[in-house]
Amino acid sequence: MKLIAAEHVCVRYGASEVLHDVTLSIAAGEIVTILGPNGSGKSTLLRALLGIVPVAEGRVFRQAGLRLGYVPQRLQLDRSMPLTVRRFLSLPVRVTDLQAAAALARVGMTGQDDSQMTALSGGQLQRVLLARALLADPQILMLDEPTQGLDQQGEAGFYRLIEEVRRDTGAAVLMVSHDLHVVMAASDRVICLNGHICCEGTPRVVSTAPEYRALFGLGTQGALALYQHEHDHDHSSPAHHHHEHDHA
Repeated sequence: MKLIAAEHVCVRYGASEVLHDVTLSIAAGEIVTILGPNGSGKSTLLRALLGIVPVAEGRVFRQAGLRLGYVPQRLQLDRSMPLTVRRFLSLPVRVTDLQAAAALARVGMTGQDDSQMTALSGGQLQRVLLARALLADPQILMLDEPTQGLDQQGEAGFYRLIEEVRRDTGAAVLMVSHDLHVVMAASDRVICLNGHICCEGTPRVVSTAPEYRALFGLGTQGALALYQHEHDHDHSSPAHHHHEHDHA
């Protein structure tokens, strides 16, 4: 069942075309990662799907009454203004203490209600943003570069959390990734974007596609590292497979 889709979408800023003839759809329960270099139109595509950015051509389809959870790329917090995690979770829609506690527990942030938002680490902040998105009981979670600024351990932990959320809630996930070489292994599809869709497929198929290598393969032999963990054995630390290029 199609939750959200772009059909031959073009987006222009003035005379410049940022997205050209993009067609994609996200079905219930699937995890889709959009990969692309800076300036490739990833965030613009997400905003077009959300209805924040107007499309010049084509159309965006959203299922009637679709419940969306959105995790923005960056959150600008006023450091001079006190804001607790609990208060943040009630912006803009007020939630009960029980709902807030359940959302924080879901993302591994139990007991952090009274923490100041400005005192959180990058990884903690992303988890609180995810908790707020989950309060909408979303059918689809849309995440804009959610692991930006996190180290590899933080990134792996966040990917694992997303995978668990999908497993437990059945929500579809559409994630824009800035990291061209590390993709959550649970992704059902990876879409490579560079103003248009260059290639798409499973992570392993995409990693061997000439279009992927042409775009992202410089210095990495086009190798795509997959964050995986063993479901049946160790839940505490993800195994890292095919990782031939640690980030300095």
